Amino acid sequence: MPATDYQRSFGRSFLNLRRDTAVNSVDSTTVTVELTQMEAELDSFQRKVAERFIDLNASTCEDLLSLEWVGKLLDSFLSCQEEFRAIVINHRSMITKPPTDRLIADYFERSVKALDVCNAIRDGVEQIRQWQKLIEIVICAFNNNGGGSSSSQRPLGEGQFRRARKTLIELAIGMLDEKDSSSSSVSSQHRNRSFGRNKEHLHHRTIGHFRSLSWSVSRSWSASKQLQAIGNNLATPRASDITATNGLIVPVYTMTSILLFVMWALVAAIPCQDRGLQVHFNVPRNYQWGGSLMSLHDRIIEESKKRERKNTCGLLKEIHQFERSSRLMNELVDSVQFPLSDEKEMEVRERVEELGKLQEALKNGLDPFERKVREVFHRIVRSRTEGLDTVGKHHGSE
Repeated sequence: MPATDYQRSFGRSFLNLRRDTAVNSVDSTTVTVELTQMEAELDSFQRKVAERFIDLNASTCEDLLSLEWVGKLLDSFLSCQEEFRAIVINHRSMITKPPTDRLIADYFERSVKALDVCNAIRDGVEQIRQWQKLIEIVICAFNNNGGGSSSSQRPLGEGQFRRARKTLIELAIGMLDEKDSSSSSVSSQHRNRSFGRNKEHLHHRTIGHFRSLSWSVSRSWSASKQLQAIGNNLATPRASDITATNGLIVPVYTMTSILLFVMWALVAAIPCQDRGLQVHFNVPRNYQWGGSLMSLHDRIIEESKKRERKNTCGLLKEIHQFERSSRLMNELVDSVQFPLSDEKEMEVRERVEELGKLQEALKNGLDPFERKVREVFHRIVRSRTEGLDTVGKHHGSE
């Protein structure tokens, strides 16, 4: 769907309102030229934001919330952030006047809160890597001949199944959503009903292990509360606000909405503390990008409501595949009887091969994803420093 489908009269009306008011109040050729240039720049910003989110929303259900898709979302944020930074720098003479200076400062304060989310997401990536290590143990347990052909491999023995079963139990418990695993024994029993006598001991040992992975946010930190803080009192600009700020409130509102959505989507996808997704989104659809952003929000919420995703620690597609494959492997390991039939052994080896492919794909995707999260972190810090310096230097020269 082209970006123009989302264009209403909003863009032109607020720009015309801002331009007419400013020109009538300041009879200056220089100001008129700057306003005309700014009008084109602000309109271009809205159009580019719309194009990016329409493209993100065009993704299929299979692609949505995959590592590739979330990486693309971060790329879109970085591009929007860079264009917003250019607006702040190019129009510093207007940015530094009340009430726009206060709005700019408010955005940068909200962006600081996003830094903790980035840290928590990187911790979540490390948690996923711990799951990968457990999967490696399972794969190594069955690949007793270094991955040779099935004809040259020795028959699988009971010791290999015991080792794999123990590791799969640890993996399944570690992949439980933290709130569910710590407060709901019913959920744990339902999902791990074949874990055996040592389930209770392994539950506490594994959860404690995953909680001690050098988390860079405090134990009391809450992703849900942090998201609420980022979006607190975020209101759609009124006509009077648009006039008072020469239209600059609109890119500030746009960038704040994008910041909130991107952080919310990261929390939805990646394991982190207190992942609640109950954040209020209400972007008017007369913004060029509003319809596609709200559609993405609704699609992610619908994904979280699916029966098989309700107790998950993250909506990332690769996590879902990991959970499913490891669960099937666990059920298969529990069902075997010795002596092992050739048919059952072949089925086990096929499951091991599937786990290996998933693990390799996740391994290849996590590193570039983590680099993008780190880049988002540093770009937010840099943009805030430059923005506040711009406002401060202008006030200092007056």
